Amino acid sequence: MRLGFIGAGRMGRPMVRRLVRAGHEVRVLGRSAEARDALAAEGAQVVADPAGVTDDGTDAVVVCVFTDEQVRRVCLDGGLLTGMPRGSAVVVHTTGSPGTAEAVAARAEPLGIGVVDAPVSGGPHDIAAGRLTVFAGGPREAVERVRPALESYADPVLHVGPTGAGQRVKLINNALFAAQVGLLAEAAGLGARMGVDEGVLLGALTHGSAASRALTGVAARGTVAAFAQAVGDFVTKDVDVVRKVAAELGGGLGALEHALNALAGAVPPAR
Repeated sequence: MRLGFIGAGRMGRPMVRRLVRAGHEVRVLGRSAEARDALAAEGAQVVADPAGVTDDGTDAVVVCVFTDEQVRRVCLDGGLLTGMPRGSAVVVHTTGSPGTAEAVAARAEPLGIGVVDAPVSGGPHDIAAGRLTVFAGGPREAVERVRPALESYADPVLHVGPTGAGQRVKLINNALFAAQVGLLAEAAGLGARMGVDEGVLLGALTHGSAASRALTGVAARGTVAAFAQAVGDFVTKDVDVVRKVAAELGGGLGALEHALNALAGAVPPAR
């Protein structure tokens, strides 16, 4: 496939590497000379302007920026869609508001461009191993059109519903993950009151029925606070969005809220 790529950072760069190695032609935005050199070394075609990532032969453009605002800037304000050919697709990996994905689709679909909101679960190590999870929302035809690219670095690629569904599933996933870490903070506090070392407790629990992916990640860091500090920027952003979406629907997060508050209390204050 002929692909454009915007957002070749912590997550995006290993995606570009996997795409190139899978035989896809990738034209990627590099904003600094250092980034452009590194991306060129991966075998990608590097451009210095967002307009350069697409041409008449582009099959899809992957957007992997950090915030919802950046997605809107790229897809709605930056002219990306007007430079894409009919029959192509936009893949948005950024976790954000379902409303943003729907707004991009409303702008793109009259131009004959498909939109797949495709937030991911996992990290750079999962991309490198080709086992990233993708929650894909959008028309089935659009999802299948971009599946060969996504499967260069993701397994499974799950079609979870119409446009915006990918964001909804990912937000619930991250709220639940964050709540699990909050519960671990409560458990570590209980252990401390019982005189059990936190690191010892966390390591032991990974071998019991309480084991989970969240626990494995926390145990690897040694303490809940260390893990919460490491993932805080990403998780807090997504939890803020899911709280906002839930409020817009006239509800809250229910039992998850207490655990999320416990997680917030486990993050050391900024110095």
